Amino acid sequence: MKTTSTLTRWLKFNLVGAIGVVVQLTALALFNHCFRGHYLFATIAALELTLLHNFVWHLRFTWRGVQGSVLTQLLRFHLTNGLVSLLGNLALMRLLVAGAHLPILAANTIAILSCSLLNFFLSHRWIFAEARRSPTLTRFFRPC
Repeated sequence: MKTTSTLTRWLKFNLVGAIGVVVQLTALALFNHCFRGHYLFATIAALELTLLHNFVWHLRFTWRGVQGSVLTQLLRFHLTNGLVSLLGNLALMRLLVAGAHLPILAANTIAILSCSLLNFFLSHRWIFAEARRSPTLTRFFRPC
């Protein structure tokens, strides 16, 4: 079975992420319009929509063929990428919008890019990690 290189995965991750940025910014603009004055709530709603979008594409495209429980991967994705993105987006949005008075969409773009490197590392090493056999265990438990 051919394994995909880390560079190829990183490029695919960024492609999915770029599409996710469009999803998140579009959703943020829409939610911010609907919930005027509540940009942090709009940010959370847009982020959740984008997390689900990105998870599906990472599962089917970026880490296609990697075996594992989809439910476990979704839980891990939300616990890591979701938490990093949520905390990073909310903290940076508060800092950049309320503190630096940047426009909401510009601030959100900065927040998204700031979180992406950590999210890739967590995805590659834990969420969608290919099963690795322990040499010690395989020595004792060989298939018959």
